[in-house]
Amino acid sequence: MPVSVKRFIHDEPVLFKATAAFVERFAKVPDPVMQVAKKSATVNGKIAWVLLGTTLFQECSFSEISALLNALYEKFPDEKLWTLPVPKDCDIDECVKSVFANRSWSVAEHASGIIWSVGHFVRRHEDLLGWLQSRSPMEMWRDLGEIYFMGKGNPRPKACAAIYRLIGPAPVGLGLNAASAEKFPSLPLTMGGRRFLAILGPGKNDRFSELDGRTKQRMANEFYSALVAAHSTQSLQSAQPSVAPYVAAHALQFFLEEGKDGFICRAVTENCRTCPLYEFCNYAERHDR
Repeated sequence: MPVSVKRFIHDEPVLFKATAAFVERFAKVPDPVMQVAKKSATVNGKIAWVLLGTTLFQECSFSEISALLNALYEKFPDEKLWTLPVPKDCDIDECVKSVFANRSWSVAEHASGIIWSVGHFVRRHEDLLGWLQSRSPMEMWRDLGEIYFMGKGNPRPKACAAIYRLIGPAPVGLGLNAASAEKFPSLPLTMGGRRFLAILGPGKNDRFSELDGRTKQRMANEFYSALVAAHSTQSLQSAQPSVAPYVAAHALQFFLEEGKDGFICRAVTENCRTCPLYEFCNYAERHDR
């Protein structure tokens, strides 16, 4: 059986404290989806860009999705992607090629279909804020299955990530309120989060990659919630209890994640020696820059 989160905290108090400090440090670092979504002048536009950005954000790096979303926003600002007549496939393909010219992106051939599908969802629901405020998180989770490439199964991680970006506290989310807070979908289990759990976290001695999906998700949910208790930023103090752990999930997505110039975590701290996890991370640079 995998080591429980409680046992990990008991056995590794210094590492757990350092992880909480890492979350504190990275809690307000914006992700590329939110950076572009917030450019929209309307709440409807912000919601739509969150849905699009979350769906497109797969099989690519942070710097690549940032470049793609910015290229799309520059060519089709605000709500032009959802307004009839919809953009031509060739114009969308041009944006994709401008970003992925030097490599093959597995989602490239689906990009125009994803954008059309998100646009259809936006036009179908029309008042996206009204849609959000009339749905519970789990009802939103079910509705988002209408979007191509958002996922159909369970836990449907893209849908989960979109929901938490919509209702999570600012600045990591839009801070919008759903109809109820009775039940929330699973917290986003990003590659950075998986990496942390496997390398330093409670999964480090359990061959994390071989654990089944439900076990990984349960471990992540428990670990993020435990970190919240050690977290004191204003963004958490103002969040709903069911949403607050998302800040920990958001922060850990940057752990050893490749950015434009090396690891994002290293770029944010500017020097590995200033990172709370420096003493525990085998990927840390052991010299001053």
